[in-house]
Amino acid sequence: MGLTSYLNPFGSSSTESKRAEEVRAGTRAPDRTERKKCWEARDGYFACLDKNGILDAIKDEKVAAKACGGENVVFERDCAREWVTYFKKWRVADHNKKQRLKALEAQGAQSVEITGGPGGPPAGQ
Repeated sequence: MGLTSYLNPFGSSSTESKRAEEVRAGTRAPDRTERKKCWEARDGYFACLDKNGILDAIKDEKVAAKACGGENVVFERDCAREWVTYFKKWRVADHNKKQRLKALEAQGAQSVEITGGPGGPPAGQ
């Protein structure tokens, strides 16, 4: 009988923790409350990374773990594993996109509004 059995003799996990593990594993879609909890954990983790000047938590995994280990534990606990990876990659891609747009604007590029595309009204209306 292991420690888990000793602490919870009627089963190794509650229904709630089983659902949370299914969400983390990607075998169950998160509900609205679980998504909100994930986004809050992500935002807390990213705020810590920003405070410590870390952009890429995948490339700089050791530095990120040292600076924001607690926040990362919460992020990985409250989000699906695939979402964690996606958000970490998205953070870098979004930063690069913003930097590229700044560079283009500095070179005189102007934003163009596109109308009449899929899902929008036809041009001229």
